[in-house]
Amino acid sequence: MEWFLTLNPIYQAGLAGLFTWACTALGAASVFFVKEVNQRFLAIMQGFAGGVMVAASFWSLLEPALNQAELNRPDFPAWIPAAVGFMVGGIFLRIIDKLVPHLHYAGDHGDTDPSKTHLTRTWMLFLAVTIHNIPEGMAMGVAFAAVTSGIEGATLASAISLVIGIGIQNIPEGSALSLPLMSEGKGERRAFHLGQMSALVEPIGAMIGAAAVLVMQFLLPYALSFAAGAMIFVVVEELIPESQTSGNTDHATMSFMVGFVIMMILDVALG
Repeated sequence: MEWFLTLNPIYQAGLAGLFTWACTALGAASVFFVKEVNQRFLAIMQGFAGGVMVAASFWSLLEPALNQAELNRPDFPAWIPAAVGFMVGGIFLRIIDKLVPHLHYAGDHGDTDPSKTHLTRTWMLFLAVTIHNIPEGMAMGVAFAAVTSGIEGATLASAISLVIGIGIQNIPEGSALSLPLMSEGKGERRAFHLGQMSALVEPIGAMIGAAAVLVMQFLLPYALSFAAGAMIFVVVEELIPESQTSGNTDHATMSFMVGFVIMMILDVALG
């Protein structure tokens, strides 16, 4: 573990991204053992992932953003950088949603008209998951850069807890993509490869996020809250609605609460 502590935050973020990618690959490997999508399981896992991301958005991102904003300028309202970054993060994801053709497994969100794109349903499903992995990578990178900046509430333990939380929710996310692809007639290997490839943006996004903050540390409160806003957008726009579509509302809701509590315990206890 000591070797990890001595690494540059950019490399720490990259390794963290590789870990969460591996978790996605583990989930995608479910196609080799499960032959059909279990809608209840999928709803439970999506609810759980939503709870993890909501808790991480506050304890690992927004709270340190408020602390750093207050330290940067004690005479300036700390909520302004947090609010601005949070909203810009959500707007950024919304713009990507509109620009990149994609399709959600559980239903049409109105982002893309399949008749107006040459992409297959498979690739649009793949792009939907890939798009929403971007903020997770950025969040990890910003969290590790925040530790180097020495801001209150940003510790290596809290950054690692964020990585663990994202990794936990990436396991069902990998299966949530690969299993539907297999059920649509894709082979096991094809479904697995697409499932794990959807998370390759996470180590890339993590390193970019860490590098950007280290170069422009005055942007740290905005960057932290930006990542939080982007993650909340994913939860509200995708995870919660899709977890509720199969008739397993109570299971999805309770798993959301479990995911929230687990992530809260990880962050508070380790941080």
